[in-house]
Amino acid sequence: MGTLLSPLVFSPSTSSATPSSSVSYLGKTRTPASRRKFQHRIHCRLESFLDLKPESKSEFLDVDLPLHDTADRSKYDVIIIGSGPAGLRLAESISIYGIRVCCIDPSPLSMWPNNYGVWVDEFQSLGLESCIDKSWPMAAVYIDDNKTRYLDRPYGRVSRERLKKKLMEGCVSHGAKFHKAKAWEIVHKEFEAMVSCDDGSEIKGSLIVDASGFASTFIEYDKPRKYGYQIAHGILAEVEEHPFDLDKMVLMDWRDSHLGNEPYLREGNKKLPTFLYAMPFNSNLVFLEETSLVSRPALSYKEIKQRMVARLRNLGIRVKRVIEDEKCLIPMGGPLPRIPQSVMGIGGTAGLVHPSTGYMVARTMALAPILASVIAECLGSTRMIRGNQLHHRVWNGLWTLDRKCTREYYSFGMETLLKLDLKGTRRFFDAFFDLDPYYWQGFLSSKLSLRELAVLSLSLFGRASNPSRLDILTKCPLPLAKMVGKLALETV
Repeated sequence: MGTLLSPLVFSPSTSSATPSSSVSYLGKTRTPASRRKFQHRIHCRLESFLDLKPESKSEFLDVDLPLHDTADRSKYDVIIIGSGPAGLRLAESISIYGIRVCCIDPSPLSMWPNNYGVWVDEFQSLGLESCIDKSWPMAAVYIDDNKTRYLDRPYGRVSRERLKKKLMEGCVSHGAKFHKAKAWEIVHKEFEAMVSCDDGSEIKGSLIVDASGFASTFIEYDKPRKYGYQIAHGILAEVEEHPFDLDKMVLMDWRDSHLGNEPYLREGNKKLPTFLYAMPFNSNLVFLEETSLVSRPALSYKEIKQRMVARLRNLGIRVKRVIEDEKCLIPMGGPLPRIPQSVMGIGGTAGLVHPSTGYMVARTMALAPILASVIAECLGSTRMIRGNQLHHRVWNGLWTLDRKCTREYYSFGMETLLKLDLKGTRRFFDAFFDLDPYYWQGFLSSKLSLRELAVLSLSLFGRASNPSRLDILTKCPLPLAKMVGKLALETV
């Protein structure tokens, strides 16, 4: 839900509007005659988009990078492994303080394989609104065939090229260096560490930060990593036409009428539902993604693709070209890394993914400067804090008690969603988006305090339908008890 594919081959202008209400609810959505005609104008034979090969090619950023001199044996203050959004944001934020930084990545100028969707206000508050290349003034949530909610909160697609270039240029302007290699091994001493790379080079630093993503082996855990998984398959497609309004992106479409003639798929979807996430760029260009919000174990790509084929067929969408595709698997929830430890994490390696939604990029962009300030207090001061004391300060600077506690609540939300079938999921989101916008927006953006999350819970229960309340009473006690227990341990 939080990730998209690589950027488009065009740059549509950013749209804007100011709808009159924060949430519009239509008890029964009436579809115009022209739309109904379109929905039923389905070709006798629609070729599956799975038969089409993506046309995208590898892209590289045009930036003159200052490279690490392998003959230079001096020590860096901070070494960051990885040059994704998390790594570059942190490198830029640290280097502003005059701290010596080196980013290690085998291909630092390669474009990221995924791009991101964000709420526009989040990027505006970070001064990154220029990195949004397309926005929609409203988002639509299809609860079922008869209920639709319109969310008065602009949603945007981040241009990976603009964001990466902005972050990279910030790193370069403040003196950060780059080394084109793969980090192979980290060896720790009392007050420094050394990263060995696959090209035979060795780079020393006072602090190592792992920003290389979920597959990393450098971060250690002391608890079983019992994740939920968000899995999705998306395509940027040229289509003959589509039924979506150009001024609204589709945040969630939980309708299942497309599975009417697919009894096996329909039964599976009732137990483990998936939704459509769609960004219409123009009448012939659209990003479509079938998504399992969270499941354990992960739903198979095969199942996701089959449901997506059935959905597009039902919508009458004929795919002419697949410009790009995306396969997305995001571990959600689970334990935090062992705190503290000798390698610092940021992004996915630090547990920053929202356990209930899969969103991460905006939160990482917000927290990286906070972590950088803690690092600067240790490495940029005359005290020159090193070793275990440094590791303790930086880890606890990122994961404060308040952040740990709110993460437990979001993980409780994930565990609750794992127990809901399609009907329960629909009822949940119907009540969730009926909340005061301050609460549902704050929940999705990880901005609520523990007290505010408690108020949200009470309000959600009060607004929920009787069947939804029954779901909460019968399916939430165990996750709730676990959350309370973990909160008690954190606050002791």
